[in-house]
Order: sequence, then structure tokens, then C-alpha cells
Amino acid sequence: MGKPLHSLAIAGALIVGLGAAALFVLPGNENTGLLQPDNADVVARGKVVYDETCAACHGANLEGEADWQTPKADGLMPAPPHDVSGHTWHHSSKLLFDMTKYGVAEAANLENYQSAMPAYEGVLTDDEIIAVLSFIKASWPEDVRARHDALDAVTN
Repeated sequence: MGKPLHSLAIAGALIVGLGAAALFVLPGNENTGLLQPDNADVVARGKVVYDETCAACHGANLEGEADWQTPKADGLMPAPPHDVSGHTWHHSSKLLFDMTKYGVAEAANLENYQSAMPAYEGVLTDDEIIAVLSFIKASWPEDVRARHDALDAVTN
């Protein structure tokens, strides 16, 4: 590769890399580096996307399906709640993002794991996923949000 093309390739890679890095350092989100539960605009957008995309399984009030810890007859787990009664807040923001975008099995590196939860890559944008997760986190009590922030601090 000639010098001008090589420089152009490096510049392009740098721009892509900085763009990807910016995704995880959104303004007003210094605690987690990803979610924005204190940004009213992001949370409002997240609620709209959640209502359209997630509520049918996870419930209009984030309550999940009944008996969510017991496999259904088909062997798949019911949709868990995303409110404080569930385990969503036990996972880092990065893992929640990856599970939503790529699917549970890929994100958690689980071989042969079957899930009714689809991967949303190509369906939702990264910003829409972040907005949904921000909406969910905004519903948690302050003490749970603080524990989730502490988890993010050690896992990011």
C-alpha cells in the first residue's frame, strides 16, 4: 500500500475507533459510561422503543412473565422482569447492551443455549438499545442504581 493510501487507512480506522469509543462515553453519563438514566430525553425515547419492542414479552410495567425462573414446556425461559424484582441490575451495562444487541448466548458465551430473546442487531440502533436500557435503569430505586453503577465501575 502506498504512503497516501496507508495514511488514509489509518485515518479512517482512527475515525471509526473514536466513533465507537464515543458510543460508550455519552454526555451526562460519567458514572456508567454507557447508560443515561438521568437524561430525560434518552429515557423518554427508551420508553417508546421499549413499549414498541420489548413490552409484549417483558411487560408494560417491566414485570416480566409469570414464573420467570422456571423453564416453559418448550424448554425456553420466560422473559424476566426488568424492574427491581428481577436480575437485570445484577449485570453490567455492557453485558446488558451485548445481550440485547447480539443475543444472550453470544453475549454470555453460552454454547448451545436456546433463548426466546432475539438479537436486535440490525433491528435497533445502538442508541435505541442504550435508550431502552436507560429507561429500564431509570425505573430502579436510587440504591439499586448506585449498586449497578458500582458493578459497572469494576466491570468496564
